[in-house]
Amino acid sequence: MQVMMNLVLLLQLVTAIVMIGLVLMQHGKGADMGAAFGGGSSGSLFGATGSANFLSRSTAVAATLFFVCTLALAYFGNLRSAGGSGGSILDRAAAPVAVASGPAAAQIPGLVAAPAASAIAASAPASR
Repeated sequence: MQVMMNLVLLLQLVTAIVMIGLVLMQHGKGADMGAAFGGGSSGSLFGATGSANFLSRSTAVAATLFFVCTLALAYFGNLRSAGGSGGSILDRAAAPVAVASGPAAAQIPGLVAAPAASAIAASAPASR
């Protein structure tokens, strides 16, 4: 599953870079007026209007592929693993954490044992 997610991520990065390049190669709407007065666009590689159609269609294909990759990454990212603890990240963070005690806790350097709840209640000043 991780390999598939990496491949989709790589494809998304490539399509993003291709889309940036295609958008930068396209002419703006104001460029058509300059071409009408002898801009020389008819001598281009794709013809007078061929480059606009080719670039716009290529951009549309790259954008569609980018959105499909985005949806696939969202799907793969939300899959629940069978061996995982289940639940969301918030559920796992709210779960109680077991505190080590006993002889194993004495072997952990820097671990200070927490006082018992009865000792805390006995040392608290009485409220009036």
